[in-house]
Amino acid sequence: MDSRPIGFFDSGLGGLPYLARVKERLPEESFAYLADSAHFPYGEKSADEVRSRVLAGIGLLCAVADPKLVVVACNTASVVALDELRRKFRIPFVGVVPAVKPAAERSERRRIGLLATSRTVDDRYLEGLIESFAADCEVVRLAAGDLVRFVEYDYLPGAEEAAEAALRPLVRELKESRVDAVVLGCTHFTHLEGAIGKAMGASVAIIDSRDGVARQVGRLLDPGPAGSKERDSLYLTGDAVERYRRFAALYGLDYRGRAA
Repeated sequence: MDSRPIGFFDSGLGGLPYLARVKERLPEESFAYLADSAHFPYGEKSADEVRSRVLAGIGLLCAVADPKLVVVACNTASVVALDELRRKFRIPFVGVVPAVKPAAERSERRRIGLLATSRTVDDRYLEGLIESFAADCEVVRLAAGDLVRFVEYDYLPGAEEAAEAALRPLVRELKESRVDAVVLGCTHFTHLEGAIGKAMGASVAIIDSRDGVARQVGRLLDPGPAGSKERDSLYLTGDAVERYRRFAALYGLDYRGRAA
């Protein structure tokens, strides 16, 4: 039995819906979440900067929580740094990549919208996913850095009018492109899944990677009891902010403040 927690790492609040999905699937497990809030956002940094921050952040998460597995719950971090993490650390990692394949499987018009950070949109890895799984589709790629910042700094569950206003220019462009599937290529956008779905309409599929990540975590863990359930925790790398305390409570995590 291994009572160590499952770790989650993101530049901010984006990975929390992914943690919630894994927690639903594995309720007996303990969880530790680290938000690299001091260095948010990742999506506008160079690949080398992102890689450096992710390696340092995972090192800090390992120091404070000793996780048995880490979910890199950030598309940008996964695309840029996952291979290096697997070389450096002797624990399993599960990354999050844009759900291009399931979007292509769902799209009847062969027109897919993809919302992501600038770093993900421009990365060769995304191009490879499209070539492998959606070569016959038109993929409308929108770099939505303002929306990432909105979720991190301004969004609260229930603030639907503010979410609709933040989404309006992106929704307009997606509708004009006549897409019938939208990939949430940044984990922050999963907080807005309902608002995006409502704005796009019932005929458009809204797709992310949460179910696939939860399945992969279950596959990688040793079978059998997890050990004694510990309190689930949320740590930051930056200064304490009341928003993080509130989100920790919403997701059933003890707010631990700055990791040291």
